[in-house]
Amino acid sequence: MKLDIQRKRILELVAHRDPPTDLKKASLACGKNHAYLHQFINRGTPRKLPEDVRYALARHLGVDESVLRTDRDALPAPPRAGRAAALPAADPRGGAGVIAVPEVRIAASAGGGAHLEQEPGGTDWYFDSGWLRYELRAAPRDLRIISIDGDSMEPVLHSGDKVMLDLSRTAPSPPGIFVLHDGIGLVAKQLELIPNSEPPRLLIRSESSRYQNYERTLEEVNIVGRVIWFARRL
Repeated sequence: MKLDIQRKRILELVAHRDPPTDLKKASLACGKNHAYLHQFINRGTPRKLPEDVRYALARHLGVDESVLRTDRDALPAPPRAGRAAALPAADPRGGAGVIAVPEVRIAASAGGGAHLEQEPGGTDWYFDSGWLRYELRAAPRDLRIISIDGDSMEPVLHSGDKVMLDLSRTAPSPPGIFVLHDGIGLVAKQLELIPNSEPPRLLIRSESSRYQNYERTLEEVNIVGRVIWFARRL
């Protein structure tokens, strides 16, 4: 089949990667079978490279994912208003770039709960675009920075810590730390699905032994997002 610019670019990047790689190794690095990229390039199957595969392949090849987009996908993002618009955009050749993640006025209680107030507040936080995409595997538009209030998640999270939420990750599987509204207030807790429960139930845990664990059905909670990063003042 006639190769489009995306397929030609993949072949070129694979051929010039240091350390060396090939389509088989690249396919496996994307979590696919060894023939996946060979079939994509030479047989047109699948017709379009899925977004998660594109990100994984870009990480394997050491380039920004925008390099692997089709012409149709490679539309520039509109500049962010204010200070972020003056900062350098992500370099499509894999160079440095930063992305603003807004801090919002949500005090997620690691104790008795708090009210949800998603109003702009604080200053934007700036992160390397490649680190967000390839290390955290997160889309910048889904990210928010909030503060922790309370001690129930110590020693993992302390009161005053800043955490990054991925609003697109609201499924409590695999288990992890989430911010949720449990019917009383907004809390940061460890969430785990209780196997074979009907209706599906959640085990909501604190790290501190001073706080009791409790359960809720999935319908009784509103999961805001998964905690994927935190910062603490020393």
